[in-house]
Amino acid sequence: MWRRIPRQLFWFGVGGAVGFVVDAGIVQLLVSKADANPYIARLFSFFCAACSTWLFNRRYTFPDRGGHTLFGEWTRYMTAMSMGFALNYATYALVVFYSDFVHRWPSIAVAAGSLPGSLVNFMGARQWAFPRRRKVVAEEPKKAA
Repeated sequence: MWRRIPRQLFWFGVGGAVGFVVDAGIVQLLVSKADANPYIARLFSFFCAACSTWLFNRRYTFPDRGGHTLFGEWTRYMTAMSMGFALNYATYALVVFYSDFVHRWPSIAVAAGSLPGSLVNFMGARQWAFPRRRKVVAEEPKKAA
């Protein structure tokens, strides 16, 4: 059980990098090209990033886990990622608020907010969104006495 954690951390990190590119890319595009509010744009970019990391993590990080319906797994994953996102977004919002430069380049704030939520997100994904499948042991039929 514990020997899988380094592999899972590695793949979770790779998935996080994919999510960062999606998150930072979308928020930057919305702010620079669509003149969107960086606080609202980040909510949309987070949703897109979380969906992309869910797809990645279910395939590569936790392929032997799960057991929920597809929608149930996605719902649990999004809920788990929302906990880490609260830390992430708080950091993001503070950095955007206090820096005019970052207000124009919010992808920098996405990077700053990524670290605080990562551990929370990993534990939420591992323990709740993709729980270990329980082995079902078939009971032997009872013999009549």
